[in-house]
Amino acid sequence: MSAKIKYTDEELGELKVIADFLPSPEELAFKEDTVKVTISLSKESVEFFKQEAKKHKTQYQKMIRRLLDVYSASQQQPLTRRSTGRAKKRRAC
Repeated sequence: MSAKIKYTDEELGELKVIADFLPSPEELAFKEDTVKVTISLSKESVEFFKQEAKKHKTQYQKMIRRLLDVYSASQQQPLTRRSTGRAKKRRAC
């Protein structure tokens, strides 16, 4: 249980104006460029994303889209690929 706030009629002291640092509503309401596609996914994959989306209170399509965005961005990094853990065996000469 929270305590009641007691207000007093005291002077506030010197006030400082802070510059507006929050983004405008227009900046918050941006819409990404998207393209509609039709894709067939496995039932298991869709169920997984639906369950996870429910846990995180979001839409499963957004989770799939974000996953694809992250993957495609990581593949566009030149010469900085992470190792897959499968090193090529060198032949002894």
